[in-house]
Amino acid sequence: MDEKEKQEISIIGRLLSMEALLVLMGIVSLVYGIMGSQIMNVFWGVVILVGAVVLSFVRKKDWKKHWEEQEEMRRRHEEQMKARKEGGNGGKG
Repeated sequence: MDEKEKQEISIIGRLLSMEALLVLMGIVSLVYGIMGSQIMNVFWGVVILVGAVVLSFVRKKDWKKHWEEQEEMRRRHEEQMKARKEGGNGGKG
């Protein structure tokens, strides 16, 4: 295992622990707000927990595949536009 792989594992470990800490903070805020009848703590607890769920979905998405698909669509579109442009100029001349 080289230095870059160790560094990536370290970053992933920190992100996972940060995500767990985020969920824990949301739960604590929510429980504290409910126990103390404090609306703002309940609000922030819900916001934090929803944000953690959204973050987990965003992290699971295969972004490399997504951008490759976008690049392929862009390339096809450019080829179609080039073919239309060449076809339109050939008929006028």
